[in-house]
Amino acid sequence: MTDKYAVIGNPIAHSKSPEIHTMFAEQFKGKPEGDMVYKDRILAPLDGFVATVERLRNGEFQGFNVTVPFKQMAYELATIQKLSASTARAANTLYLDPILGDLTADNTDGIGLLRDIRNNLAFNINGKRILLLGAGGAARGVLYPLIDQSTFMTQQSPSHIVIANRTPQKAREIIEIINERDFILIAGRVDSSKPLSTHLSAASYDELLNQQFDLVINATSAGLTDSEISLPSTIFAPGALAYEMMYGRETPFMKFAREQGAAIVSDGLGMLVEQAAESFFIWRGVRPDTTPVLAKLRETA
Repeated sequence: MTDKYAVIGNPIAHSKSPEIHTMFAEQFKGKPEGDMVYKDRILAPLDGFVATVERLRNGEFQGFNVTVPFKQMAYELATIQKLSASTARAANTLYLDPILGDLTADNTDGIGLLRDIRNNLAFNINGKRILLLGAGGAARGVLYPLIDQSTFMTQQSPSHIVIANRTPQKAREIIEIINERDFILIAGRVDSSKPLSTHLSAASYDELLNQQFDLVINATSAGLTDSEISLPSTIFAPGALAYEMMYGRETPFMKFAREQGAAIVSDGLGMLVEQAAESFFIWRGVRPDTTPVLAKLRETA
């Protein structure tokens, strides 16, 4: 029987997930790993996410991608919550245990961001100063993977991450979640004796004056409304990467970064593809080649 997958959100018509996963599956055509279909964009009512998932589970779907505004609900609904989801308290990937049928929550946003930065943009964050803009679900989803790079079999990490938000208390709450965990993962193993080596701090946008960063990540929703973020013009250190997690168009943040001399300015299309590849790996047990998929999407953007 061909396995079925779908993406759930509201709105959902813009999602590129079906195209991406279809291209991934084609790489394994004729093999069991490629025996899947992913063509559904499921528009769930804002008050009907749980009912939608239950209906799809009974419809023989094996897994789901979850997008706004349901990532926190997805995390809370799952019976099993992986570390990446529990740290973010949000999930973008759900799947059914093949034996028990338990709903499992994972979050691949962080590893998707890291793979795009490291592999596609060739930017090394070891020892760097990072500014993470925003304190919502997008920021929570990527913060812990930025600190813990065990997926890459390395103990390297940035020296300092500042989480900036209009309401600094929300940024401090994210740091408290991280500090509740006095361990990091090394090569997939919990090491409770090694503290986090990255210094974390919270700030308002006004408190960023006279600070410079090697990597500035916009995890706010400002790009959706073409809103500007009030940042100092000197925020980008020499050689800095400005990373916009939105994709599909030039946002005010990207325009600002170019004008202020950021060495590299990137949207989040690569993150989209890489996080999808990680979901595919979780579901199918094989990791697809993201390079041709990202190139194809860039061509048609």
